[in-house]
Amino acid sequence: MKVQVQTLDAAGSGEIELNDAVFGVEPRADILHRVVTWQLEKRRGTARPTRERADVARSGKKLGNQKGGGAARHGDRRAPVFIGGGKAHGARLRDFNPSLNKKVRALGLKMALSAKVADGSLIVVDALDVAEGKTKALSAQLAKLGFGAKALVIDGDALNVSFARASSNLKGVNLLPAVGANVYDILKSDTLVLTRAAVEKLEARFNG
Repeated sequence: MKVQVQTLDAAGSGEIELNDAVFGVEPRADILHRVVTWQLEKRRGTARPTRERADVARSGKKLGNQKGGGAARHGDRRAPVFIGGGKAHGARLRDFNPSLNKKVRALGLKMALSAKVADGSLIVVDALDVAEGKTKALSAQLAKLGFGAKALVIDGDALNVSFARASSNLKGVNLLPAVGANVYDILKSDTLVLTRAAVEKLEARFNG
């Protein structure tokens, strides 16, 4: 399919042919849900587990007589009341590192890109050059392009320095390189903005 390419000043800059195998896939809610769930669970950190009574390497021999010793009645040195003993009700190791096939992850990204094309919220720009890296100049340009409240801008291999500097103070504008494109950020954005270089990198990512 062909899509109109614009400049940051909302002027026409020709057309670009999008690969239907990447940008023309029919979205499926179950695939997108699986990928987003996997991505969010991968972000979660795991608590460092503590050693409980059964994990401490100490003798299980009873310390003394049950009665008559004038001291508390203890079973062994692994009790939580002793220094070095097992911790009572300590943190448990919880695994938040799920697995998901690479094919499903790749399919989810294709579907997320295709969903933005289908609902008309994809904008392809020629380049991201901003004069002197000024936020005021970029803000005026984005108003012409009609960016939504949340816009995800994806560049090529490296981020455009002037755009990164100008957009750093703009609320709702998120900038990523092509290698960082992911399903969660794409679906969360109101507008997806791709440069020509980003389109080439994304298509090469799947065709390679």
